[in-house]
Amino acid sequence: HSNGAEQIAFRARDCGMEIDYEGIRLTPEQIVEAARTGAHVVGLSILSGSHIPLVEDLMERMQAEGLSDVPVIVGGIIPDEDAKRLKAMGVAKVYTPKDFNLNAIMMDIVTLVDPQAVAAQ
Repeated sequence: HSNGAEQIAFRARDCGMEIDYEGIRLTPEQIVEAARTGAHVVGLSILSGSHIPLVEDLMERMQAEGLSDVPVIVGGIIPDEDAKRLKAMGVAKVYTPKDFNLNAIMMDIVTLVDPQAVAAQ
C-alpha cells in the first residue's frame, strides 16, 4: 500500500517542494528514467520485503546513468540490519514506521538537497 509514500509526498508539497509522485510498482529502470528529468531526491516506499535486491538494482542503475549524486531515501518495514545494508549501498536515509515525524523527515530532505539550508525563523 502507498499510504506512507503519499503522506510524505503531500507533506513535501505542502512545504513547497515540487513533487513528481510516480505511483506504485515501478521497476528500478522506470525510477531511474524518472530521475533523469532533474530529480533532487528519489524516495522509495517498499513494503514487499524485497528492499535489498530492488534498491541494489536501483543504486547500480543510478550509478551507471551518472545519477549517483541524487540522494535516495527508502521507507518501509525494514529491519535494522537491512537498513545498515541499504546505507552501505549508498542510500542516504532509511525510514520505518517508528519515523513518523513528518516535519523531521522534511528537514532531512531539505538538508540532503542543500546542506547549507537554514530554516526560516
